[in-house]
Parts: sequence; structure tokens; C-alpha cells
Amino acid sequence: MDKGLALRDVTITKEGAPLLSVNHDIAPGEVLTVMGPSGVGKSTLLAFITGTLAPDFMATGEVWLDGHNITHAASHQRRVGILFQDDLLFPHLSVGANLAFGLQPGGSAAQRKAKIAEALDEVGLSGFADRDPATLSGGQKARVALMRMLLSEPCGLLLDEPFSRLDAALRAQVRDMVFDRAKVRQLPVLMVTHDADDAQAAGGVIVTLGG
Repeated sequence: MDKGLALRDVTITKEGAPLLSVNHDIAPGEVLTVMGPSGVGKSTLLAFITGTLAPDFMATGEVWLDGHNITHAASHQRRVGILFQDDLLFPHLSVGANLAFGLQPGGSAAQRKAKIAEALDEVGLSGFADRDPATLSGGQKARVALMRMLLSEPCGLLLDEPFSRLDAALRAQVRDMVFDRAKVRQLPVLMVTHDADDAQAAGGVIVTLGG
């Protein structure tokens, strides 16, 4: 598979004991959901993909992204975006400055400002560039975190239970927005969750760990 995210015979062990095994291709615009209870290794799998696996884990297998083997690439070179449970916005920076942090280097100040304005408009937050993140609602923070990640121009998207702290109505809204934005950009998505509603909303293949 030239495009998309491929996990080829990925096996992770801890202290010699098998933790998980995954072998799957995720096409552009599709979502693979990995489900399982806490402690089964879902976030550990994401750490392996991003190159941040803790030293007490051992992993074999390969990670391919858009035809490139990124298994041993430096974390910052992998072109993988990730969203966590917490929005992780920088509290000392404005909304616009948070988004600027995600932008690729280069371009004039005017061009960068225009990209930020376009990103905010895409998620219904026009005019929010100068706002303090502390003044935003949970849903607004989630949108800013999503666009900051997308402005880094990733080739794949990882979701580490990013909807779990949102209330039910907001959860569905933000979840749909994330999946829609990923589909528009034709990004392969790997989501880990223990929530059946999230898995169903993703509409893709579901792999269950520890079942």
C-alpha cells in the first residue's frame, strides 16, 4: 500500500510477556479503531507509532506511512499527528499563537496569519486568534487543538481517546468534526478507545485487545 498507514506484524512485549499484536493497513480517509480496557496497551501502540515507546517495552514489526518505513525514524520526522484526552493548548499563548506553533516553517508573516485565519474559519472560530485559551469552552479548545495538529500537515492521524472528557452532546459534535476533517484531507486514522459509541461513529474496522 503506497498511501495510508500500515502496521506490519507489530508485536509489543513488556518484560518478555506479549502485550499486543496488530497487523493492519489503514487506507487514506479510513479509521481503524483499537478497543480494550485500560492497561491493555492501546496508548503503548500509539507510542510505538510516534517513536516514543518507553524503554521497558520491546516492539517488533514495522510502521509504514505513505510508502515510507518510519519504524526507526526520529519522532519529529514521522509526519504523524496525535490528539489526546487533554487539549494541551499552551496557556501563555493566544489561540492564534497556539495555531502558529503547528505551522510548518516558512512563508511570510501575512501568509502565516492568513493560514491561521483560514483554519479558525474552518471550525467556526473566526475572529478568535487573539483570544486567551482560558476563555474558551471545552468544545472550542478541542477545535483549536485539532486545527493546530492539522496545520502541521501530518500524513496520518492518531487519536488517543480525545473525546472522553467531553459531555455526550459535545462529544458527538467534536467527534464528527475530527472524522470529517480527516476524511477531507484523506488522512488514515488510528483511534484507541474503550468507548463503543466512539468506535461505532468511526465507521471502520474495530480491533479488540484483551478480549
